[in-house]
Amino acid sequence: MPITGVYFIPSNPNASTGLATITERLHTALADEPTLVGRWFLEHRLMRDTPSCVPASASQRQVQPRYMQFLSLSFHSNHGFIYTSEALEKSTHHSTTSVSTTPAGSPTNSTAQSGAPGATAPTPSTPSNAAAQSGGPMVMTTVPLPSCNALFQHFGYACQPFWCHRHTVTVPGGVVYDVGDFRVRVGDVRQTQPAARVRGTVVEIEWRGPCIVDAISAPRNSSDGQIADDGDSGIDMAFPDAIEDADIDAEYAASAALIREFWARLGIEGAREAILLPDVGKEAKDRLRRLKQKGRNTAVYGDF
Repeated sequence: MPITGVYFIPSNPNASTGLATITERLHTALADEPTLVGRWFLEHRLMRDTPSCVPASASQRQVQPRYMQFLSLSFHSNHGFIYTSEALEKSTHHSTTSVSTTPAGSPTNSTAQSGAPGATAPTPSTPSNAAAQSGGPMVMTTVPLPSCNALFQHFGYACQPFWCHRHTVTVPGGVVYDVGDFRVRVGDVRQTQPAARVRGTVVEIEWRGPCIVDAISAPRNSSDGQIADDGDSGIDMAFPDAIEDADIDAEYAASAALIREFWARLGIEGAREAILLPDVGKEAKDRLRRLKQKGRNTAVYGDF
C-alpha cells in the first residue's frame, strides 16, 4: 500500500474552509498540472466505552478510556478499517514479557534498544504521532465492508450500556487529482453526529512513484515463486533476498520526505500532520519475511 500523508486544516463553524485555497494552490504553486481523476468519500465513526456507575475509590487507579473507530473509504470499497484499544489483559501480558510500550503505542523490545541488526529505533515525538500518544495501545484490523457496518450497529444497540457513539464525521464529496507521481485527495470534513457542523478540510497526499513496498506486493509467477517483472517500477526485483527491514524503513522515510516537500510547496499554514505513525511498514516487513521463507523452501526442495 503506498505511503500517504494526511493533513487536516481545522476551521471555525461559521467560517469558510480552506478547500478553495488548497484547490487554487494545487493549480498555481506546483510545476505539474493537476489532472482531475474523480470523487472520493470518507466516513469515520468514533465510539468510547461508557464510564462506570460505581464511584471510584481513592485507592483505585484512574481507568484509561477505551475507544473504537470505524473508517470506510471509497477507494477501499471492499473492506472497512476498525481501530480499537487493545485489551487490558493483552497489555498486561506485553508488560510482563519484556516488551515495553512507548507513549505512542508502539512496542519496543530489548533488541531494538540494543541496536541489533534489523531493529528499528523508537518513534520520536513529532506532530505525526502526537494524537497517538494521548491514548493507550491500539490495534487495527480490516473486515468486509458489510461486516464493518454490522459490527457498528451491534455495538451501538446490543452493547449500548458499554459503548456510546461519540461522533461521526464524513467527507461527502471529495475530489481526487493526479499531480505527477502523487495522488491528492481533498475535501471538506463535516460532522453529522451528534450535531451537524463543518470541522475543516482534509488533504491526503499519496506517493505513487517507484516503491520497494509495491514491488514486494507485485504478482509472482506460480511456477517458480519469483516476482514478476515490472517495467514501470524501475526496481530490479528478481527476488527479495537483498532487501532488509531497514530498506523498508528507509523507503518510508524517503517517501515521507517527498510528501512533506510537496505539502510545503502549497504554503498552507495551521495544518495537523499524520504520517509515519507507529508500526508503519509492519505488513510490508511481514510480507517480505514470508517471501524470503518461501524462496528458501523453494531452493531447498529444488536440490532434490
